[in-house]
Amino acid sequence: MIRTLTCVAPGGAATGARYCGDADATLIFVHGVGSTAAIWDAQLETFCDRVRCAAIELRGNGALPDPDPALITRAGFADDVLTVADALDAERFVLVGCSLGGVVAFELWKRVPERFDAMVILGSFARYPNAGPYADSIAAAVRAAGDMRTFAQQRAGKLGLPPARLSETIEQMACKSPASYLAATQATWTGDYRDVLRTIAVPVLVAYGENDSIAPRALSEEIAAGIPGARLAAIENAGHVANADNPPAFNALLRDFLKRN
Repeated sequence: MIRTLTCVAPGGAATGARYCGDADATLIFVHGVGSTAAIWDAQLETFCDRVRCAAIELRGNGALPDPDPALITRAGFADDVLTVADALDAERFVLVGCSLGGVVAFELWKRVPERFDAMVILGSFARYPNAGPYADSIAAAVRAAGDMRTFAQQRAGKLGLPPARLSETIEQMACKSPASYLAATQATWTGDYRDVLRTIAVPVLVAYGENDSIAPRALSEEIAAGIPGARLAAIENAGHVANADNPPAFNALLRDFLKRN
């Protein structure tokens, strides 16, 4: 059964998780800027019989009270993960991050590499091309839309997702406040972790959805090429949030990776 946890991170931002399982080994899942922790439910339900699973509710994601937008930063997101990990007594973990979640993984590696057992990076990037203008274009689209639901309806069609996932995607994006989403947008797209890649010294799987036009194959290839020993894999019939677009294929990849490592 999936349970919920609410915490307060350093600085006062609300964070938390959807979690299940009671094993010693821990899988931590981190969602993207347009999602909530519920995007990982198919993974929690699949893996919680063998490991403890926790899907982080990042600050300002709409599922918990909004913080001051000034607290919505990459460092703040890393605090969210550590706050939940500490609350669950998870000294070490495998971190699985999609899009922004991959960025958070890199931020965490800079701070606490000793807490990682392994890392899975999905549909993400070490540095996004034309990051500043891209983030600005998203912010302009939010303002032009006038509300998050209208923006979500416009944005969802660009993610390469199966039609059956459209409603869920819109609902998860629409629950966010414009101020929080704008702050999270800036945090998501403007980091540069290329110099971090060569320092990562745990097993890493880098995966991408074949239909992902937001973070296409070339960005995953850059990550995999930069991390010694990283494995690269494609997920068919999936877009930017491949774990939800094609759960059986993603889960099979993750299961194989965990068995190997």
